[in-house]
Amino acid sequence: MTDSGFRLKGSVVTTVLLEIQTFSLDDIISHLKEKIDQVPHFFNQAPIIIDISKVKRDIILEEFETLIRSVNVLGLGVIGWRCDPKGLPVWNASVTIPLLPASKARPINMPPSIKEKTSPDVVVKTVVEERLVPQATKVISKPIRSGQQVYAEGDLIILAQVSAGAEVLADGNIHVYGALRGRALAGVKGDVEARIFCKSMEAELVSIAGNFMLSDALQNIVWKDGAQVLLVDDSLEIVPI
Repeated sequence: MTDSGFRLKGSVVTTVLLEIQTFSLDDIISHLKEKIDQVPHFFNQAPIIIDISKVKRDIILEEFETLIRSVNVLGLGVIGWRCDPKGLPVWNASVTIPLLPASKARPINMPPSIKEKTSPDVVVKTVVEERLVPQATKVISKPIRSGQQVYAEGDLIILAQVSAGAEVLADGNIHVYGALRGRALAGVKGDVEARIFCKSMEAELVSIAGNFMLSDALQNIVWKDGAQVLLVDDSLEIVPI
């Protein structure tokens, strides 16, 4: 076979879902910026899907284009949108906007402690997909430095610290036998049974199956002590260990 000059490979991408109930552009952008400012590294250049399927009024094309431009200015990359087939934005044939039907994507709710800080009409969620095939555990013996990202298809065990600005992701559980100062995302493909364990909870962000909690909330529960993170009824619980 001749060399085609490229290869197709699988990858893991965390996709943000912006779910809108009431289409008020100023409120949407204001509360989205507030959310981004809480953890800018997590949202920087993140792919985002805009969900307008719950908006009860018609949306004209100019409004929707303005929303897309405004979201892009905040540093997010709009890759598609979801809507009710009966509520498509009105557009002309010269404009092309990527379309993602509102069907099989599975949005996971954020914990109440995060939702309370945002408008009830603007909810940021994460799209995840189911994964049924278990994978081998990955063991890392060296510290994860700032700017590094480590992903495991199964469980991830880190025998050292995770520095601030680093990110660790796993389809399964995450164990950190040191200080967790960066971001840890377990069950990234929908495993709601996944957990995060660490020797010292100092994380910027923890997430289970798309449900996440930021450092300001963590500091009020468990901080600089051993902890586990689990999902109970679509809300994160932080338990000392």
